[in-house]
Amino acid sequence: MDTFKLEILTPNGEIYNDKAVSVVLPGKEGEFGVLAGHASLTTLLEAGVVDVEKEDKSVESIVIDWGVAQVSEEKVVVLIEGATAIRGANEAEIAQALEEAKKLINDVADSSSAIASVSAKIESAAQRLI
Repeated sequence: MDTFKLEILTPNGEIYNDKAVSVVLPGKEGEFGVLAGHASLTTLLEAGVVDVEKEDKSVESIVIDWGVAQVSEEKVVVLIEGATAIRGANEAEIAQALEEAKKLINDVADSSSAIASVSAKIESAAQRLI
């Protein structure tokens, strides 16, 4: 299974730094997926959910506000202003991550349809963890 290096960075530190099988990013023109060997590109990202498929087939979801992604054949670097990973060891930690994610999106979203779409993806990601 082909993988690539994925780094998701904020001004406050690293959110993700590991191998990935695929990543789905919320681009300005809509969501797009990246696999190993993807053509190089640099693009703006908008508020949404980044879904990372790991080597063990699990999917980690990370809510972002906005940023930029630089894609090459072997590496994807995502630089974002703010992010919240939807992860936790128990339901209380997952619930806390969900609240932080919803606050992050509410702070940057400029339309209720965008908020509804991202909220639905956040709830779906949380259900995978429980």
